Amino acid sequence: MTADAFFLPLGDAREGRFLATAATRGPWSPDSQHAGPPAALLGRAVERRPGAREGFRVVRMTFEILRPVPLGEVTVAVREAETGRSVERVEAELRAADGRVAMRVAALRIRVGEAGTAPTVEPPVTVPGPDESPVMSFPLPWDEGYHTSVETRFARGSATEPGPACAWFRMRVPLLPDEEPSGLVRVLVAADSGNGVSGELDIRRHVYVNPDLTVHLRRPPVGEWVGLDARTAIDEAGIGVADAQLLDAKGVIGRSAQSLFVNPR
Repeated sequence: MTADAFFLPLGDAREGRFLATAATRGPWSPDSQHAGPPAALLGRAVERRPGAREGFRVVRMTFEILRPVPLGEVTVAVREAETGRSVERVEAELRAADGRVAMRVAALRIRVGEAGTAPTVEPPVTVPGPDESPVMSFPLPWDEGYHTSVETRFARGSATEPGPACAWFRMRVPLLPDEEPSGLVRVLVAADSGNGVSGELDIRRHVYVNPDLTVHLRRPPVGEWVGLDARTAIDEAGIGVADAQLLDAKGVIGRSAQSLFVNPR
């Protein structure tokens, strides 16, 4: 049975203390989180920080995943780093219960122009949409985790076969109880899965974890589904890159990239 949310607030959610539930459990260890939910928690903090200026949109977030994010209590803190007339940078970090920083992010926000400032260029989606794509779960040995808390449908490729693939993601549970996820939250829950979607190696024999994630967005997604059209390249030294187009039902909304550390199990 899947948990009711990825995180539960400990006290007032504005205090930044949360309990990561089993819904966040990732593919590499039963004791650590998939990086998608904590990335989304940091994105939520950036969007909801006190004093945030109206009329700005998050266009880029660069995460550093310094160590595995454990299940259990986490603390999120956010601060405004630099502010300009049209651009601002916001920083946030997530600490584990032992006080060590597990993830940090630098977010870039740009002032939104008036409607009609520029012509709309909407790169089309060239793969089947979620309604035309079969449901396919990632085969993991534990009963509950990210793989059961997010619905995945593969428009191209497979969860069990290596190579480039395109998959659609939809949250089955909210980030926090009784809170509607923002478009940014939906993207960040999905975006860290690019290396999993397009894995080139057998997960039973190799790890290919990402110590970073960068997401560029030209607009938030429309609807509940976020697509990743992803591919992975790996060097013989054990360094790789997973690159993905980010999609919604209307078109291409952005891009994500992950550096990969590849090693035999």
